[in-house]
Amino acid sequence: MSSPVQGLIDIYLQELKMPGFKKAYPELIRESESNNRTYLDFLAACLTEEIRSRKENRLRTMLANARFPSTKTIDEFDFTNVPSIAKPQVLTLTQGDFIKKRENIICLGNSGTGKTHLATAIGINAIKEGFKVRFIPIVTLMQELLLANSEYRLPKYLKSWRNFDLIIMDELGYVGLGPSGPLLFQFCAEMYEKTSLIITTNLDFSRWAEVFADPVLTGALLDRLTHHSHILLFEGESYRFKQRSQNN
Repeated sequence: MSSPVQGLIDIYLQELKMPGFKKAYPELIRESESNNRTYLDFLAACLTEEIRSRKENRLRTMLANARFPSTKTIDEFDFTNVPSIAKPQVLTLTQGDFIKKRENIICLGNSGTGKTHLATAIGINAIKEGFKVRFIPIVTLMQELLLANSEYRLPKYLKSWRNFDLIIMDELGYVGLGPSGPLLFQFCAEMYEKTSLIITTNLDFSRWAEVFADPVLTGALLDRLTHHSHILLFEGESYRFKQRSQNN
């Protein structure tokens, strides 16, 4: 292929926004000439690279938008350290059917047992399945809810969250909610049967009233969250404590 023609093709592919095709086709030309492939085979290979490139870019963008604090995988999770968690159940959840059904997951257990790890891993797998996911610590969510309410834009703020298929709310119970308790209730009520939630918490359900400081509100919240829910009980030794003990 002459250089002017290749330059023209590069311009066209840039105009068409096909970077995967543009990057791959020079090498695919050489491979096609060496292996006597047909024009159709060459075109199919170029389009395959374009589709692969778009999928990779989309995945990268969705992972960035999810705002995970770190990348975690199911393979990295030590199920032997938390025998109360059934691996087959978790693997089923990673397929994302619970999101299609607008169901929730509550990860409940002591600090350091891997709740955030598993929630993140399920969220990352959900993105790979094409779902829009957002991770947010409860403390951050509380601050944003209070700010939106004070600026009279709470309805708009709540509506913006319905763009996600799955919301991971991390570390409920580490701090009291105070005046943001009713706002968090409103948040969960807004998502009810519209968006799936994963909530990690170190508190048994009987102690949630300590955080919300309102038994009636707590009961109503639990009723909504557990209506369509998978409860994962993390009963085991803290990973961080175990690692410190091994290092000493």
